[in-house]
Amino acid sequence: MVDVNEIVLTFSCRDAHGIVAAVASLFADRGFNIKESSQFEDVGQRRFFMRTVFQCPPGYNLMDIKTLFEPVGSRYEMNWQIFDVDARPRVLVAVSQWGHCLSSLLNSWKTGSLPVEIVGVVSNHDVMRDLTEWYQVPFHYLPVTPETKAEQEAQISALMVQERVDLLVLARYMQILSDDLCRQVNGRAINIHHSFLPGFKGAKPYHQAYQRGVKLIGATAHYVTAELDEGPIIEQAVERVSHVHTPDEMAEIGRDIETVVLNRAVRWHAEHRVVLNGTKTVVFSR
Repeated sequence: MVDVNEIVLTFSCRDAHGIVAAVASLFADRGFNIKESSQFEDVGQRRFFMRTVFQCPPGYNLMDIKTLFEPVGSRYEMNWQIFDVDARPRVLVAVSQWGHCLSSLLNSWKTGSLPVEIVGVVSNHDVMRDLTEWYQVPFHYLPVTPETKAEQEAQISALMVQERVDLLVLARYMQILSDDLCRQVNGRAINIHHSFLPGFKGAKPYHQAYQRGVKLIGATAHYVTAELDEGPIIEQAVERVSHVHTPDEMAEIGRDIETVVLNRAVRWHAEHRVVLNGTKTVVFSR
């Protein structure tokens, strides 16, 4: 295996004395250097969370480091993971007919500001083909009907295996994933939607919000679960509006917020800054 230059360690466990000291001394004694570290205690759950970036001395590969850490992880019954900082997650983006989130993701990836490798775009419509292929990314047109949903999702699953996909990003993909596919992508699929939910469901949510005189609109990015739009939230943002904004203007503002929120969520996932905490997340953002 290839030696690694930097690693990210993330873990959660029941809070106890000596956790930080045990982790720090294990790596310090072997010449590792801490470049960044964050920690959090969920007092109500008495659970401890930590994310640390280490600069590695020569001669260590990822498997060596995982083997080295195993005794500490076992001692504190940690749910832990170690990643190579230089290994960019392979991302498949799913989209329907709105391209604002897809365009933002592709641009951020192409300019190098988003630390992922976008390996393909899948869509149940053909309208985003030109945009996708302009970025020289493979476009997979997989139309779907209620009768062909299982077959179409099987194609998505096969594509994820074929392309060794680490993360599925639903960039305004307007299809509800089946429970089976949700289970397959558990913890490695991110969705974006307007933040009115669970209110204003269905078609034209901004028109519904306009009729109710809503003063704040926004977006929510969360992990995908079988419970529709109720997965652990990664990021949210809002923008103030008033009576002067039309429904179309509110929708445009909402789309702008969606692009920002989804980019942040994908970035933080790719940088291993998100740790699950039951139905919530701990996000060690910068």
